[in-house]
Amino acid sequence: MYGGFSIHARSLRQPCLCKRVMSPKGPVVMLLGPSRAAVSGVSTHLNLLFGSSLARDFELIHFQVGSEGRDESAAARLLRLLVSPFALAARILADGVTIVHLNTSINRRAYWRDLAYLLVAKLCGARVVYQVHGGVLPRLFTGDNRLFAALLRATLVLPDVVVVLTQAAFAAYREFVPKQVIVALPNGIDLAPYVELVRAPAAPSAPLRMIYVGRLVRAKGLFEALQGLAQVRAQGVAASLVIAGSGPDQTPLQECVEHSGLADAVRFVGPVFNADKLALYSNADVLVFPSYSEGLPYTLLESMAAGVPAIITPVGGVPDVMADGVHGLFVPPRDAAAVGRAIIQLAGNRALLADMSTACRRRIAGGYSIERLAEEFARLYSEACTLRRTGLIGKSKSGAS
Repeated sequence: MYGGFSIHARSLRQPCLCKRVMSPKGPVVMLLGPSRAAVSGVSTHLNLLFGSSLARDFELIHFQVGSEGRDESAAARLLRLLVSPFALAARILADGVTIVHLNTSINRRAYWRDLAYLLVAKLCGARVVYQVHGGVLPRLFTGDNRLFAALLRATLVLPDVVVVLTQAAFAAYREFVPKQVIVALPNGIDLAPYVELVRAPAAPSAPLRMIYVGRLVRAKGLFEALQGLAQVRAQGVAASLVIAGSGPDQTPLQECVEHSGLADAVRFVGPVFNADKLALYSNADVLVFPSYSEGLPYTLLESMAAGVPAIITPVGGVPDVMADGVHGLFVPPRDAAAVGRAIIQLAGNRALLADMSTACRRRIAGGYSIERLAEEFARLYSEACTLRRTGLIGKSKSGAS
């Protein structure tokens, strides 16, 4: 067991090979991920860690990878992919980086890109914390290709620790790479802004106020959300949707709104942050988030902390956090009719919505704070700097149950 969270371990491994220059604040930790200004869950994760107590005990620096937050041509992207591993090596050595915290997903694009960064970090002698935020589980990723499975398995034993977000991922990685350190650390958020957030429940006769917050991409289930909304409005159910975010499918989504006759019911407000995001949550009844796949979406944690129940798919770590009928309603992926039925149920039962709102706030306050996550990463970083092979085997236990 690791700090109350799931862990399965060979120990954190060999000493670092390169001489390190100790920062006055502690070991230097380089976090790899997209632009911190991008609209993405990993960007939120980075910003929360940089603003947490981790920054008091470790020197945190950022190295940008991926296309999110960039405006570049195909040629510029190719050049960046070719040059960035060398830039990473130079930064690791110049800044005396002890730990590289690689934030990745298991999909074809991210895996091959981040494999280069993983190899560079190991060749430079840095410890590597390999955190998987999404994608598919290892055996689904490799399918029946035994050669690819062997390659992925060899890749996953290179980091000093693999961090996953959910209990399902923990079990899958433990089975796939039994000799690797696997730690399950669910995401956490800054709860302070939500503790004082005042919600005024809508009148029973008022339209159901729904929101979506995140990337505007098809895989988030937004087209199904719009189809479900169009279906219930055709049945006389009053409901509206505010879509906050940006992404490559914004124009097709706006066209879908026009073609579905939803122009008076759907608003696109762009990315929202800080006070604007809090205002959005405080004036919402329901989060609609029928994503096809997820790790553990920050949007869900934030909305629940604000007392906003969700219409959401039970994918990734979502069932670890919320219970169907208690904190919101589960719908199958790619099922617009199910989204519509959930809208009708919540629009017609405001007492249930109020009970769900209270349950949501209680659930997040009980185990999903950034303080908890920062403490766990501080312990993990410290052990990555000091521990040797011990052969310890831990048992699975949910840390936010």
